[in-house]
Amino acid sequence: MNQHAPAAQCNPADKPLTGVRVLDLTHAYSGPFCTMHLADQGAEVIKIEVPGKGDQSRNWAPFKNGSSGYFAYINRNKYGMTLDLKSEEGKAIFKKLVAQSDVVCENFRVGTMERLGLGYDVLKEINPSLIYASISGFGLEGPLAQRPCYDIIAQAMGGMMSMTGFGDQQTKVGPAIADNYSGTYLALGIAMALYQRSKTGLGRRLDVSMVDTIFSVLEAGAVEYTINGHVSKPEGNRDPGISPFDSFSAKDGNFVMACGTDGFWRALCGLMNRPELAEDPRFVTNAKRCENYIHELRGIIAQWAAGYTVDEMEQMLVGAGIPFGRILNMDQVCAQDVLRDRNMLWKVKDTGIGEEIEIPGSPIKMHGCLDAAMRSAPVVGEHTDALLRAVLGMDEAEIGRLHDGHVV
Repeated sequence: MNQHAPAAQCNPADKPLTGVRVLDLTHAYSGPFCTMHLADQGAEVIKIEVPGKGDQSRNWAPFKNGSSGYFAYINRNKYGMTLDLKSEEGKAIFKKLVAQSDVVCENFRVGTMERLGLGYDVLKEINPSLIYASISGFGLEGPLAQRPCYDIIAQAMGGMMSMTGFGDQQTKVGPAIADNYSGTYLALGIAMALYQRSKTGLGRRLDVSMVDTIFSVLEAGAVEYTINGHVSKPEGNRDPGISPFDSFSAKDGNFVMACGTDGFWRALCGLMNRPELAEDPRFVTNAKRCENYIHELRGIIAQWAAGYTVDEMEQMLVGAGIPFGRILNMDQVCAQDVLRDRNMLWKVKDTGIGEEIEIPGSPIKMHGCLDAAMRSAPVVGEHTDALLRAVLGMDEAEIGRLHDGHVV
């Protein structure tokens, strides 16, 4: 990592990872989501792809003008180069880049980097302070390590699907949370390792598993079993540990509310003109409300809510301080003031699509720093020549020879 100036001389507009160089070998979703976080916060992320082919997510919908909006979203703010890591010359170039970089990030099938002769044991000899970060489906060791994994596999084997859905209908969570959570965890791990290295010079091997990730976010589901032996089942939209905490139907649509305290519950009883329910032995504590929710309490609330519109429910519940939310579709979500005011849709002129698009912004608001896309996701190999010149000092003849040999 580049040496930082004393605090008094730092530019407050500099992003926190300015000066960090990341060699990004990741593909699909989990790894690129990790390196997206790093790039958004100022790291120089060099996305390395196979010459003439590129990341598999370049072929994932939605498409516009023949280019992937999916790829454009999670690869913004990165530089793109191509390099054939199966060739000896490609490996040699990669090792030279490693010597001048801070982080290598990969999510190949376990063992791929070792078979290429580019595993951590090799690269740490080149750069002892290197942070080498990996995402896999099941971890780097063990009987399942070699298995390929996508989000639905991790959600199934990590326990998420067994808790999601209604009754016997088990389902995955819609978005690929095993990927984006794993990517975010790995980005957090990289930031931790960079901080430690700034004090000790110590490099690190980081290992995030998608199944571990899902298991870690099961909330009460895991400890319900480890502590009480209770196997959680799908609960629909309710929270089995808080009541009432669910979705309900009004006259003209659906909404959610969450009474996470006895105070919220008493306020709800007042709105329903049923103050006696607050002291009813069946509902007097949260534990009792959970115990008697499905067969008794839910019906009482549902009957009351059905007499009002969503607008009326919002006015009453918000007015009483009770957490309330409309169930919004994507058109409504993207139009709502809270996201627009928070700058959660960034405009970027995408190189591949050839026009300005909107993509989800970063939820990490670093006050004083630019909260916008700095550059488009790269087309395949867009910055190869410039990086070879600037980082490795190659001349045009040498770069031309690498192109002729399909090394880049």
